[in-house]
Amino acid sequence: MGSVIYSMGVSLDGFIAGPDGAIDWAAPDEELMRFHNEQTRQLGAHLCGRGLYQDMLPWDTAGESRSDPNQLEFARIWKALPKVVFSSTLETVQGNARLATGGPAQELARLREQPGRDIAVGGAGLASTLIEGNLVDEYRLFVSPVVLGGGTPYFTALQERIDLELVETRTFGSRVVYLRYRRPIG
Repeated sequence: MGSVIYSMGVSLDGFIAGPDGAIDWAAPDEELMRFHNEQTRQLGAHLCGRGLYQDMLPWDTAGESRSDPNQLEFARIWKALPKVVFSSTLETVQGNARLATGGPAQELARLREQPGRDIAVGGAGLASTLIEGNLVDEYRLFVSPVVLGGGTPYFTALQERIDLELVETRTFGSRVVYLRYRRPIG
């Protein structure tokens, strides 16, 4: 059984989107895009909130509008990746996605019954539900050198602290710092 991973770009002050919802500050350069491709290729499924699902929809048709080889590779990987979308407003989803029929913990339990690779969770609201349930194994932050001053936080308020261990760091040429933490085993 793979790990459950919460991975997002984050500003230095801890936000995944600015006050107006903007995420343009987190656009990856070529080196970071290759790294995202490697990580996404290792996933067996992706749990998405409605907002992230809609933000990522253009990748399903990126082959028609993009020419960068790294972006085209990401589009192929993303399009093939099974996605479970949590939404109270969407009635349908497209591509290799399905609407969740249960709550986040139930859907995750179903996915974990299948042998396979890691499962990613994206979107702060959805991730917070799994974090509160102690169901996230790893936190992967791509810290951009920008201070937004407000917006959507990577972490929502928690009932209890979470002790983690740092297992990997990497600094990219774009000055983005990758931090990978996991819950201690045992």
